[in-house]
Amino acid sequence: MSHALALAARGLGRTWPNPAVGCVLVRNDRIIGRGWTQPGGRPHAERHALDQAGDAQGATAYVTLEPCAHHGKTPPCAEALIASGISRVVTALTDPDPRVAGKGHAILRAAGLEVTENILEKSARQLNAGFLKRVTQGLPLVTLKLATTLDGRIATATGESRWITGPEARRHVHMLRLTHDAVMVGTGTALADDPDLTARNLGADHQPVRILLDRNLRHDPDSRLGRTARETQVWILHGPDAPQDRQADWTAIGARLLPCPVNDIGLDLTVALKILAAEGLTRILSEGGGTIAAALLKADMVDELIHFTTGKLIGAEGTPALGPMALPALAAAPQFALAETRIVGADILTRWVRP
Repeated sequence: MSHALALAARGLGRTWPNPAVGCVLVRNDRIIGRGWTQPGGRPHAERHALDQAGDAQGATAYVTLEPCAHHGKTPPCAEALIASGISRVVTALTDPDPRVAGKGHAILRAAGLEVTENILEKSARQLNAGFLKRVTQGLPLVTLKLATTLDGRIATATGESRWITGPEARRHVHMLRLTHDAVMVGTGTALADDPDLTARNLGADHQPVRILLDRNLRHDPDSRLGRTARETQVWILHGPDAPQDRQADWTAIGARLLPCPVNDIGLDLTVALKILAAEGLTRILSEGGGTIAAALLKADMVDELIHFTTGKLIGAEGTPALGPMALPALAAAPQFALAETRIVGADILTRWVRP
C-alpha cells in the first residue's frame, strides 16, 4: 500500500477533478502490475494496473481509494477488478463521493472477493486531502506559500523582491506548482511582478491553471499571463462591476473569466474558492502577496502553509509578508502545527498544517 501511495502521488496536479489513486497488483509475493490515475483522470489506476498485468487471475489489488462503483466515461473499476479474476482487494480509504461511498466495497464483497479496508488510511487521507475537501465541503485545499527574510519581509521599501530566496528554493516552488491543480495570485502581485506562474526548467509536460483574483480587471492583458493565455490556462475571478471592455479584452486572448461577489474588502474569497471547486479544482497554491495571504488566513481558508526563510534582513521599512488582519486578541491568531523542516540551498523551508 505504501508503494501504491507513492504511485498515486505522481498524479497530484494532473488528475483533477478526479482523485490521484495508485494501484499495485500482487500474486505469489510478486508485483505483476502497477498503475496510477492518468492525466485528466482517465484511465483510472485500477484499469492502468490491470492492463499492465494482462493476467491478474488470483491476485491481490492494493488500491489507495475505494474502487469506483458508478458508470461515467468508463465502466466501474469495481466491476473491472471482478472481471479480471482478482481474489482480494485491499484499500486505504473509503471514497466519500456519494456515487461510491461504500458501494464499491459492497460490489466486491457481493462478488465473493475478500476486502480489507483502512490500510494506511491516514497517509491516504493526507495525499488526497484536496479531493476529499472538495467532495465533502465544496472547497479546494489551499496551500499558502510565503518567502521572507529573517525579519518577515518580502520586499524592500522600493518594492524590490527578486530574489529574496536562492535558486534552490525557487526550483522547489516550481515543483510545488506541479503538484497543485492551480497557482493563484492577487492583483497587487500581478501588477508588481508581472508573473508567469508556470513551472519552468523541470521538463514538465503539463502546467497548473493560473488564477488571478482581480476585482476590477486592472491587470494588463498585454502581460506575461495575457500573452500566454492560449498556451496555458488563465482563469480570472472578477467583481460584477469589472469594465465590460476589459472583460472583452481578456476573453479575446483566451482567458476564462469567472464573476465573483464582493464584500467590503474585495472579492469574497470563500465564495471564490467555492467557485473554483465547482470548476473541478482540488488543490490550489497561493503565491500572492501580503494582502491575499492575510485575507485567506482571516477567512480560515489556508490548509497548509509553506514558508521559505532566507538569511537576509531588510528592516521595518520593507514590505511585510502579511497585510492587516485586525485581530482582536492573540487567541484569535491563526494557529498551525509544524509538520516539516528542511534546508533548501541557503534557505530554510518549514511546512505547517492545520492542527
